[in-house]
Amino acid sequence: MHSEHSIDAKTASHRTKKVMLLFPPDWFPSEPYLSLPALTAALRSAGHTVVQKDINLEMYDWFFSNSCLQHVLEKVPNQLERLKNKSAMFGLDNNDRALQNALNNCTNVRIAELSKNAEEAKKIVTSKDFFNVDKLEWAINTFHKVTSVISLAYAPASICMPPMETIFPYKTFISTELLKAVKDTQVNIYRDVYKYILYPSIKNENPDIIGISIVLKQQLISSLTFCALIKEHFPHIHVTIGGNTVTRLRDILPNKPDLFALFDSAIVFEGETALLKLVDTLGSSQNPASVPNIIFRDASGIHVSPLTTAEDITRLPAPDFEGLPLDKYFVPELILPYVATRGCYWGRCKFCDHGEGYTAGYRAKNISQVINDILHLKNKYHSNHFHFPDESYPPALFKKLSHELIKNNVHISWMTHLRFENSLIDEQIWKTASDSGCKYLHLGFESGSERVLKLMDKSTTTNIISRMLKMSSDAGIWNHVMGFFGFPGETYKDAQETIQFLERNKEFVHSIGFGTFDLCKYAPVTRDNDKYGITYYKNPEWDLALNYYYTVNEGIGIEDSEKLLEEFEKNHYKGWDLRILVREYVFLYVAHYGTNRIHSLHSHSENTIT
Repeated sequence: MHSEHSIDAKTASHRTKKVMLLFPPDWFPSEPYLSLPALTAALRSAGHTVVQKDINLEMYDWFFSNSCLQHVLEKVPNQLERLKNKSAMFGLDNNDRALQNALNNCTNVRIAELSKNAEEAKKIVTSKDFFNVDKLEWAINTFHKVTSVISLAYAPASICMPPMETIFPYKTFISTELLKAVKDTQVNIYRDVYKYILYPSIKNENPDIIGISIVLKQQLISSLTFCALIKEHFPHIHVTIGGNTVTRLRDILPNKPDLFALFDSAIVFEGETALLKLVDTLGSSQNPASVPNIIFRDASGIHVSPLTTAEDITRLPAPDFEGLPLDKYFVPELILPYVATRGCYWGRCKFCDHGEGYTAGYRAKNISQVINDILHLKNKYHSNHFHFPDESYPPALFKKLSHELIKNNVHISWMTHLRFENSLIDEQIWKTASDSGCKYLHLGFESGSERVLKLMDKSTTTNIISRMLKMSSDAGIWNHVMGFFGFPGETYKDAQETIQFLERNKEFVHSIGFGTFDLCKYAPVTRDNDKYGITYYKNPEWDLALNYYYTVNEGIGIEDSEKLLEEFEKNHYKGWDLRILVREYVFLYVAHYGTNRIHSLHSHSENTIT
């Protein structure tokens, strides 16, 4: 069954409830993630009390403090004792000895120095010193040093920021390993994050329900750790999980009672109406099966609601950021996210499974609502910087947005995500976009081979791509180009065409993000695997896998793609190697300096284009 719902204050329950919403680690703490503010706005408009907590941000704020590093110092003797016992029984390998030496260097003097530097680094990224690239690079290097020392206390776990590369000796695509990770008091740093950050807040707030937004697979260990500990200490609180990763696991979770025992319910697809209705059923005689988009657990087992819902986004309130510590994000000037659409207007790329997050297709707000919402957010939170992280910003709306921002004197700087479209090949479009405050584009390039672009159903050409890169760059907008090697059917010759295309257009490509192809569980290419000459393997032990190992009949396979990427990373144009790699940081630099030719950002300034 399918039903259309929108948020309406009339649907509020007779008794208002307190809801705590959590955004878990790991994510770079440069801006609020939109899921919590969107859900908060819906719940508050229905009369409920909401406490929203960005645990990811609070965790990193704690990491880079004397309090955390003193905690690390206290854990050092236990680690050394563990290694001593291991040495007596089995001996130590080279990694163990390196860890032992590093732990012995964790002296009071060393920790005091790191604590001082960590606090200074936080001041730099949140002040005008941010725009001194030498100071900013020092701050980021300090974050690396501090997280490497924190890692010693939780070895063999490895924590790194930035980028987000926390590594545990457990696989997130195997449910039994996740359950072991949750209980591991040695490596699971999130148990201490819960103890020092989350537990005191829950005890103080005493919410009726806690919701956790799980966007990426890398957030599963932290999220399920929080779930387990909340149910242990606060068994009366209903714990629900949701988000993109939960949606992708919707066919697996009902058959995993051990995993589902850590929480009470899971919301799949869009969450506003579903969460509101779930909150309304708590403490009532209503059957949870009447809540759409929900999987729930009761005494008789795990059940899936027969109802699904999609939001009428024109009736959703603007996101509500009230209650988040907006002054603590690791930026000197607040960046606010806002989406005007749901789903992807194109929705045909064969490698992409983003559409799995929705039961309905593409939907958009009207431009007047978009402008009103942006003005509201700008004025309420005193922010002049916006990120529009729509799946892919529609060309017609992109053009309307640019015109209306100028017409209404909104005066913001903004960035968004775009496809290469023929309808955007017009210099006036880019002049208007630049005049409206567009500073940074995240561009879905994927490949420089005409043949591969057709295989992907990108419906664009290298001519369109090169012209759009030039026009946007000439308008002063920073182009960050995303691509990958190894789409099924791609040959070595195709890959070389991609590299050659980028080299030819390096003047207009300011930074790149490249990887290798992942065969995603729900992607069209996976469903049509025979057509693409793919054989993929479902390992029964890898029960939570969201992508598969595969082989191809022709062209570049997984190992070849990885070799190509390694070679490309070594030999590509050095002007793409930046001292600062964080997307939001580059955006703020372009907005601050008013140009996409910021030579100080480059690692090899002598090789950059002047």
